[in-house]
Amino acid sequence: MPSFREIGEFPADEAKRMLEFVADTASAQGLEDYRVVVNVGEGGGQTIFHLHWHILGGRMRGLPS
Repeated sequence: MPSFREIGEFPADEAKRMLEFVADTASAQGLEDYRVVVNVGEGGGQTIFHLHWHILGGRMRGLPS
């Protein structure tokens, strides 16, 4: 899957499992407050063309609130 754009191709339970994995990973890292970012397409900042998630914790710099 090249990007989040194709998320509808996953069965609902698989998409839910991916989101639970993101939440569990953040929790395992001790993050209570964090952002989850998915870049979609070149214009959206995607440079690696497979579905992946960025979990951003700590002080946010240069990102809108």
